[in-house]
Amino acid sequence: MHHLLQWITHLSSKAIVHRMLFACMLLSMAQSLFAQVEYNSDVISKIVYHQSYHGQFDENQNPIWLYADNNYALITSKNQWNKTAPYPSEMTLVNHQSGSYTLVALLNDYKIIATNDSTSIALQTFEYLDETKEILGYTCKKAKTSINSNTIELWYTQDLNIKGSPTILGQNLGLVLEYVRNGNFVIQAVALEKKTIPLPDFMIKNEVTILDKVTYQDEVWRSRFTTIPLFDHQQIHFSDNFEPRENVMRFAHGTIVLKKIQFPELNSQHQVFLDLTEQSNGDAYDRTGTVFLIPTDKKTSFLDGLQEGTQALPIYVNGNGKQYQGVVATDDYHPAVELMRFFTPFGVKHFNHRVTLKGKTWQDSAFYRQDITPFASLLSNREVYIGVFIGNYDQGGHMISAHITIHNEASSNNVPLRQVKPLFNTLNIMEMAGQEYGTMFDHEKGLTMDFTLIHPMKNAQLIYTTTGHGGWGQGDEFVPKKNTIVLNGKTVFDLTPWRSDCGSYRLFNPVSGNFSNGLSSSDYSRSNWCPGTVTNPYIIDLGDLQAGQHQLQVVIPQGAPEGSSFSAWNVSGVIVGDVIND
Repeated sequence: MHHLLQWITHLSSKAIVHRMLFACMLLSMAQSLFAQVEYNSDVISKIVYHQSYHGQFDENQNPIWLYADNNYALITSKNQWNKTAPYPSEMTLVNHQSGSYTLVALLNDYKIIATNDSTSIALQTFEYLDETKEILGYTCKKAKTSINSNTIELWYTQDLNIKGSPTILGQNLGLVLEYVRNGNFVIQAVALEKKTIPLPDFMIKNEVTILDKVTYQDEVWRSRFTTIPLFDHQQIHFSDNFEPRENVMRFAHGTIVLKKIQFPELNSQHQVFLDLTEQSNGDAYDRTGTVFLIPTDKKTSFLDGLQEGTQALPIYVNGNGKQYQGVVATDDYHPAVELMRFFTPFGVKHFNHRVTLKGKTWQDSAFYRQDITPFASLLSNREVYIGVFIGNYDQGGHMISAHITIHNEASSNNVPLRQVKPLFNTLNIMEMAGQEYGTMFDHEKGLTMDFTLIHPMKNAQLIYTTTGHGGWGQGDEFVPKKNTIVLNGKTVFDLTPWRSDCGSYRLFNPVSGNFSNGLSSSDYSRSNWCPGTVTNPYIIDLGDLQAGQHQLQVVIPQGAPEGSSFSAWNVSGVIVGDVIND
């Protein structure tokens, strides 16, 4: 500790007690980082580095600051030192005597974590070149290496009896005054001075938690965004016997789980992602799944249907003789908004041990991740109902975990959030409670609806998700069918949704049926879905829409039934746009 205190004492001529506290903190944080070596107190230097890309220099950048002598180096930055850097904020403490370094991360005003690495510096290798050049009046030599397919060139001087670098790379070369990556990204020293260093308060007032490197990296990564938990190892199964979970509601004999979730205020700088993990808990089949949000801004909502039965939902008819509950918007009702459509694979996890195939190792779970930023205005500063449905008739069913993450893009374009107008959703989320399948496309009218915009919308887009179903040879699941969307008499979408990459997900499907032609059922192409995948929505540009009434029609040439087998289409759509208050 004595030799470390020598270094800390030289860094600051003030606050001796604070220096001692910081020294103790460093010792507890870095453990074996600082070897018992004699210290030369005459060569502490502060080096300031600026960054440029393709020769372009940002006047508002946060300069890298390096404090170094021949034994130790501290890599930090101006904003970090002044406590104006956004969290998480990392610094690096290098011990040249032991060849190790400690990463220190400030996660918030109160939490500091650290990890030690004693191998990385020793593993660095360089090609030493004959070129030299002068930087800040010092003669620099050139060293070259490759990191992750990037060519790195370092210009270093050995004239100052100082070791250090603006990154962990090249710490043992001498003092690195210029770092060049791929010839276009440059970190260059712009100032060098001997300096006493008054330590900032944040370095002496907080405890440090020491972690292994993997845990440290995970903590730093997670601190970069906000996580909103939804469900944790939640069973979705066909059974009225279930494990009660706090705040989790179950409907349709357990095939739907629902929670009320509070969201923070969002803005246009945020990116919002939905993550869901699924494992079979006994069900061997590929099933339709959806994560949905229930708008409650109208007199009636989909929640009424869940709580009171499908008879509480408004009925849609198109002349084919059937009644469809809760599928289109009315003046008093908004349908459930689909945040993600996913499809479970054939028995992942639960059936892995039952099937052994040479050269195949089954995946442990199916993972789905989707950008749901277009729906941000439905979440911002609200308490909302979010549910998950997996259609199945199995008492074991499926296990899911899900959460939403919010990421700050730090953009300067802080414009209002895009507004969302829910229009239709024919996916029968209440299938196991009697909600009709989306078979209205067997009629020439297909799905035809009127909707009203209170305010005009600029740059409007229809977010349209579609999948075809009917699982026999001539069912619409396996037969390409064109989807046509007409808005106010004009065709805005005319495309055949199809997935031909289903074989890519074979290792998620241990009990997929196998056929005499050498294919598995999960290999077959399908109408815009595969077992184990997310179905991406289509983003359809609509231009500017005036306030008032509009008509939208979805037409699909749905196949005819064969015996008890029939085809159906799950389509959902919302309009998003920039609202103009007239």
